[in-house]
Amino acid sequence: MHEAVLINGAPIRSTIACAGRYRSCAATHVGMVRSRNEDNFVNRPDLGIWAVADGAGGHDAGDVAARIVTDALSEMPPGLGASELLAEARLRLAAAHDSIRAEAARRGAQAILATTIVALLAHRDHYACLWAGDSRAYLLRGGRLGLLSHDHSLVQELVDAGALSPEQALQHPRANVITRAVGADKRTVELDKMTDRLRPGDRFLLCSDGVSKILPETELARLLESETGSPAEHIVTAALDRAADDNVTALTIEVMAIPAD
Repeated sequence: MHEAVLINGAPIRSTIACAGRYRSCAATHVGMVRSRNEDNFVNRPDLGIWAVADGAGGHDAGDVAARIVTDALSEMPPGLGASELLAEARLRLAAAHDSIRAEAARRGAQAILATTIVALLAHRDHYACLWAGDSRAYLLRGGRLGLLSHDHSLVQELVDAGALSPEQALQHPRANVITRAVGADKRTVELDKMTDRLRPGDRFLLCSDGVSKILPETELARLLESETGSPAEHIVTAALDRAADDNVTALTIEVMAIPAD
C-alpha cells in the first residue's frame, strides 16, 4: 500500500496486488467535499475475493459499518472451493449484518449504521458477484463495458417503473437513498447474486457511487483498459478532477489466465 500526492489535503490510499492469474488495484479518497472517508475495500487476489463497501450513518458510524464488513471478508480462510467460497462470504456478510445492528443498538435508538457492499468472488474459471445497495460491479470484456449489478436505490426503482430517466435519476434530490444495505433494519441481509464464467482478459471494476455517479461509462471503460500504473487510481483521480462531492473508491481486477484442470 502507498499514499500518493495529497489532493485537497488528503492522499489517495491505494494498493496493487498480484496472485496467481489476477492483478488487482484498489484506490480510495475522501473526495473534494467530505471530511471523512466512509468507503472501504477488500483487495485479496490470493483468496479470490474483492469488495467495495460504502458506509452510511454519519458521526463516525459509516466508516465503522464499512470496516466491519470488509474485515469480515478479508479474513476468509484460504483454499476454499467455488461453492465453499460463496457460502462462506454469505455467512460472513450475515454475521457482519448482525454485528452492525448490534453496534447500532448499543449506540441508542437514533443511531443508524449501514453499508453497501459489492463483492466479486473467483475460483478457477468461475466468478460470482454479490451486492446490496448502490455500489456497482462492471465487466469489460472484448472492449465492451457492461454493468453486472443493479442498484438497490429509490431512484433505480423509479427508473425501473418508467417514472424517471437515468439522466434524471442522477439529479434527483433523493439519489442517495438506498433500499438495501448490510446493517439495515431488516433482520437478515438481502443480497443479489449473478454468476458466469471467467475469460482471460476480463477486467472487472467495483466502485462506490461516488465514482459511478460522476464518471460516464465510456470514460470508465477507457480508464479500465489502461496498461500503465493502477487503473483504479486513474479512475479515482478522474473523479477528483471532476470535483467529486462524495467519497470515491475503485477496485479493478484483471484476469491474466485461466488454469487448466
